This record gives sequence, structure tokens and C-alpha cells, in this order.
Amino acid sequence: MEWFQRLVSIYDNIRPLLDVALLAFLLYKGYELLEKTQALPLVKGAAFLALVYGIAYLFNLTTLRWVLTIIAPGLIIAIAIVFQPELRKIFMRLGQTEFFRPDIKPRIGQLDAVITAAELLSERRRGMLVVFPRKINLKNIAETGTRINGEISSSLIIAIFEFDGPLHDGALIIQSGKIAAAGCFLPLSERQDIRKNFGTRHRASLGMAEQSDAVVLIVSEETGAISLAYDAKLYYDLSSMEVTRKLKELLDSGSRREAQIQVTSQKEKTEVQGEVLID
Repeated sequence: MEWFQRLVSIYDNIRPLLDVALLAFLLYKGYELLEKTQALPLVKGAAFLALVYGIAYLFNLTTLRWVLTIIAPGLIIAIAIVFQPELRKIFMRLGQTEFFRPDIKPRIGQLDAVITAAELLSERRRGMLVVFPRKINLKNIAETGTRINGEISSSLIIAIFEFDGPLHDGALIIQSGKIAAAGCFLPLSERQDIRKNFGTRHRASLGMAEQSDAVVLIVSEETGAISLAYDAKLYYDLSSMEVTRKLKELLDSGSRREAQIQVTSQKEKTEVQGEVLID
């Protein structure tokens, strides 16, 4: 039993470090989740109220403490109502995330095939919507369309989106290195700060990026602009080089926090509300 006692002794020595490391990991993942679901205002509001209560307690401000104690239950209910969409997104992500699912990412050649199809459809002013799931399972979204389970090829993607067929207006989902489904319906974003001339594809892509960690590739049917949506943000009118670089980065490093995209298009781009890039 000497070896067992030695293991116990080693564990006792590293337990504080393990405790702090796990806590730091949970805090980081929690912040990452809040940031991607745009729920940081919820945390900031709760922190402000806690700060006010702490000041009232520290300086013995009895009247303020009494008021805060009285209105606290109502504030909790009000916060739950006001931030209901953000709370729903948080619980959806926690419930749908598959931590132990084998993460089979598209190969470089397969990504190039998707981008080639996007370029050709952009030239022909044909709309396109392609979803790349990451950790969150999109089985419920795939079930709204037609199962394909086919190999990724630019010719197949063009055939789906070039003509006004039954699958043209929906989204195509690429998962596990295959075209999983086409003609899928995505949730529409309810944000009010989106450009009014953005159509259903852009609103659907942003809605998908708000409710999951998926990366969405969009080709505008009106302008031919190629865009990306991820982490509840929409990056509009990117060059093929920018799209290629960012897709490879996002889909190759889904387990670490992605760097924000650096837009270097020849056209000047302006940031709206700090989240939607437009030309």
C-alpha cells in the first residue's frame, strides 16, 4: 500500500493547483459562452447591482439596503424577462454541445471546393447559404431539410443553388466531411440594427450564428457579395482570400477562442453597432 499512500500524498500536493486550474477553466469557458451569446450586458447589470449593494452594506446605508432588499425579487424577474433570449441561447448551447463528439473537420480540398462554388455563384448572382457546424449539434436543423450525405464537390453545390429548385432557398449543412443536408431552414435573427436591405439569407445566417457556434458562408443573390457569420456577428462583402483564410482558421481551431477577423478588403468597411460589418 506504499504506492497508494504516495499517490494520495501527490494528490494532496497538487489538489490546490488542480482546484484553481479547473475554476479558471470554467470561468474562461463561461465568459466565452457569454460573449458568443451576447449576454455580457446581463453579467454587467448583475455586477452593477452587486456593487451597489456592497457599497450600501459597507457604508451601512440602511435605506438603500432596505430598498434593494425589497425590489431584489422583482429585479430578478425583470432581468429574466428582459434577457430571456440571451438566457435561452445559453441553455441551448449548454444542452446541444457535444464535448466528446469526434470533430471531423472539412479537409483543405473540400473547403476549396465550397469556396470555388461560392465564387462562381457570386459571379452569376445566385444566392448560397452553407453552414459549418462546430461543437454544437445541428441535427434539429438538418432534419428540416433533405438528407444528402454526399461528397463535397463544387459541382454538386452549384447544382443545388444555381437553379430555382426545391433546395435553392434553404441552407446546406456540411458536417463530418460530407454534405449532410440541403434545403434546411435556419432561425431568423431578431436584431433591429441590421441593414434594412439585408435579405432573408443574411438574417438567417446571423440567427444561426446567434443560436449556435456554427460558421455560415453566405452569397448574396442581389449583390453577389460573399460574407461570413459566426459568434453572433456578420462580416459582409469579404474577398475570396479573406473567406478562405478565416474558414480555415475557424474550422481548424474550433477548440480555442478565435481571433477577430481583420478586414483588409479594398473597399472601405464601416462597423455598425460594433458587430455587423458593411460596405
